[in-house]
Amino acid sequence: MTDQAVGGEHLPPETADGPATAAPGQRAAGFRQDGATARPLVPAAVTAPSATGFAGRRRELKALHADIARAGLDTLSGRKGARSRVLLIAGRPGSGRTALAEELLRELADHHPDGVLRATLTGPGGEPADLGRAARDLLAVLGVDAPPGAAEDELTELLRGALAGRRALLFLDDARGAEQVEPLLPDAPDCLVVVVSQGPLTGIPDVRPCALGGLDSVACVEILSRYAGPIRITVDPRTADSVAEECGGQPAALVLAGAWLAARPKSSVADLLQALHAVPLPPDLPTGARPLFRAFRLAYEALPAPAARILRLITLAPAGLVDAHIASALAGCSVAAAATTLGDFAALGLLRPAATEDDGAPVASAPDPALRPQYRLPGCLDPLARELLREHERPADVQLARARMLERTVRLLQSCRAMGEPADSPARQKVAGLPRSLRFSSRGAAAHWLRSRRGALLDAARIAVADGELDTLDRRLMAALTRTLLAHQGPEAAAPDLYALHGLVLQVAERRGLPREKAAALLNLADLDGQAGRTAQALTRYRGALEAARSVQDPVATGRALESLGGTYTELGDWQRAADWYGRALELRLARDEGGDAARLHGRIGGAHTYAGRWGEALKAWRAAVGTYRRIGDVAGQARATGEVARVQEYAGRPEDALRTCLEALDIARKAGDGRLEAALQLRIADTLERLGDPAAARLHRAVGERLLEDHSK
Repeated sequence: MTDQAVGGEHLPPETADGPATAAPGQRAAGFRQDGATARPLVPAAVTAPSATGFAGRRRELKALHADIARAGLDTLSGRKGARSRVLLIAGRPGSGRTALAEELLRELADHHPDGVLRATLTGPGGEPADLGRAARDLLAVLGVDAPPGAAEDELTELLRGALAGRRALLFLDDARGAEQVEPLLPDAPDCLVVVVSQGPLTGIPDVRPCALGGLDSVACVEILSRYAGPIRITVDPRTADSVAEECGGQPAALVLAGAWLAARPKSSVADLLQALHAVPLPPDLPTGARPLFRAFRLAYEALPAPAARILRLITLAPAGLVDAHIASALAGCSVAAAATTLGDFAALGLLRPAATEDDGAPVASAPDPALRPQYRLPGCLDPLARELLREHERPADVQLARARMLERTVRLLQSCRAMGEPADSPARQKVAGLPRSLRFSSRGAAAHWLRSRRGALLDAARIAVADGELDTLDRRLMAALTRTLLAHQGPEAAAPDLYALHGLVLQVAERRGLPREKAAALLNLADLDGQAGRTAQALTRYRGALEAARSVQDPVATGRALESLGGTYTELGDWQRAADWYGRALELRLARDEGGDAARLHGRIGGAHTYAGRWGEALKAWRAAVGTYRRIGDVAGQARATGEVARVQEYAGRPEDALRTCLEALDIARKAGDGRLEAALQLRIADTLERLGDPAAARLHRAVGERLLEDHSK
């Protein structure tokens, strides 16, 4: 969670102290009390904050720059320390600590050519962020692949290694303590780490702290002037100072107060002060939390009831990111009304635009979901809004809102996946019949939406699973997300996210007693574990999948588990166990009369015996494969298996038999039209002839084989 900027997101000042271009209630698209079309929350002249400008904190900035230049405690004889320097910006939420950090990063960016890496270490509900997920996201920004399912320690180690030798800025926002920061600190003296936290980082040596209090009166008045215009502030400077004092010099409170005044062109600064004083305070509220509470409640109480409900419900948004579709689904209103209300919230300082990698600026009224802007509730306001949710929303209504949001997400995922298919496909034709707000303009737009919403989509799946009462919906969501990731990213790029999704599927299957789904999830997880080299974990999961599949007599999952166990033992070099598990899988295939799979398994058994040096068993298995391929009419398979019989005969010291069998395989390969196999057999025949003392014939076959290889490559 990040705090409201210290003037870093401000409204343009009014040009005069009189009414704005349109009075409140005259701008199109918003909410009326009855939920019909448009009633705005702010006048037309009041727009969302811009991203420029910075008020106050110059003394703190100067001190931070001085700390960077100062030698570290571990620096000896002018040599650099082994680890990155750490700057700490400490302060209570709402003090503008994140905005100060962003301003510092902006000033330092030119000296760090490897860029700025950002991670937020507290989730939108106040829970500590998953460090493994944060490390994986940072690695993705650096272009470093991390194995799916890797543990937190492995991911943080990869991150530290990736940053070694780089000159980058690492910004860790809203850290809960040193235990979150220390694992991410790179062993790179040319990197600089900037941490935002409420308290100290005890245990990390040589941390340079910068503690923030309230802004001075000049900076406070500057923020109020930016929002409400300079005239009303200038004509009543004493009251403006009183407002600043009432806001405790906290930038977040000043922004809300200034935006409240900007939305009321006929109100005075004295009216603002009186309104702040009139906000009742809970008896147990700490003194330091009162200014922000008053400013937030003042802004909230001024909202129409439908808009106020949207503000409460957006705390349910996955990953804390909300766009018009999420808000629309949560509140049960139109997408257009939700888009306008979110823009109004941003103008009032209640939301801030989320960071985006868009080439162009998102447009609130754009029909394409990929072009709609995303917003985030400032971290300092999140607990206040969540308290309102608990006060005003019944649990059943909260669950209904969450279900609507997840259902909308499923529909968007289905639309996104369809854009990855040909234009004339049934899926594309089906999507063409959806409402315009659910359609993407192109495959690229759909892929961009998926990429920009990836974290929120994964979080939506986690929310659905954690709810426990939405298991039908969460299974649909996870299935849609899995298919969409595969359609747009492919299995390799999507593997880390798929690992997380398969884990969620397993959680639901175990909770609901669904053995088929459990077997499928365990098989998928085991496959990814095996690819990542976690062989022991893969074996455990394959055995669990086998047990679950057998419990419901699922032959497909049972066969896959048996064969996967054989493959895993093959990777381990345990040829006897590999052949045994392949044999069990073969029995199942034979019982189901699945000839192609049976032939393949005969070959795998033959391969395991070949590696173990058991030539007799290997020949028996490969000849069984040859016979099965012949019976089902697979000529190419028959040729390959016959060639393997020759190979085993060669290994067994029977070159004459190997030559005869290889010539037989060559004849079958010609019938199959398999040029590459024919070339390989010609070269193998040449090697055998050389060992048998016939170099002339060997040269002839080698020349033919090399020519075939060249022709095939062309």
